[in-house]
Amino acid sequence: MLRLATAIAERHPAPAEIWLLGIANGGIAVAERLAIALRRQTALQVKAGMLDISFHRDDLGRHPIPKEFRPSHLPGDVAGATVILVDDVFFSGRTVKAALDELFDHGRPGRVELAVLVDRGERRLPIAPDYVGLTVTAGPREEVAVTLAPEGDGAADAIRITAHA
Repeated sequence: MLRLATAIAERHPAPAEIWLLGIANGGIAVAERLAIALRRQTALQVKAGMLDISFHRDDLGRHPIPKEFRPSHLPGDVAGATVILVDDVFFSGRTVKAALDELFDHGRPGRVELAVLVDRGERRLPIAPDYVGLTVTAGPREEVAVTLAPEGDGAADAIRITAHA
C-alpha cells in the first residue's frame, strides 16, 4: 500500500480532494487501506466509496449477478471529481471498462485514474493502470488471488498464483 500511496501523493499535491472508489469485490478492501495510508501520510482530502459493476459486466451469462450485490456508493456528486478507481488484480481491462461504465452512469468526473495492487499483464483492452503496487507474470491459465487480512495486518496478507482447475 505504501508504494501506491506514495505514488498517488506525488501526483496529487495537498490539499487536493480525491475519491478512491473500490471496484467490488476485491478492490473495496484495497481502497479502504489505501485511504487510511493516504490520510496518515498526506494532507490530501480523501473520500472513499465503492462501485458495483455487476450490471455492466460483459460475461453475465457465465457469471450471474452475485447474491452479495450492493449498490454503488459514491461520496458525493461525481461531476468534476478526481476519481481513482481501485482494484486488487488487473488482468484484461474488462473489469475496469465495466467500472468506467458504472461511474459515468452517475455523472462526468473531472479526471479518472486507476490504482491496482497487482498487475498481472495479459491486456485485452487498451487500458493500463496509473499506479501499480506489484507486477507479476501469470499465464492465461493461472489465477492471481489477493487475500488481505481483515484487521489490516499487512504481515498476514498474501498474493497467490495458482493454476486453473
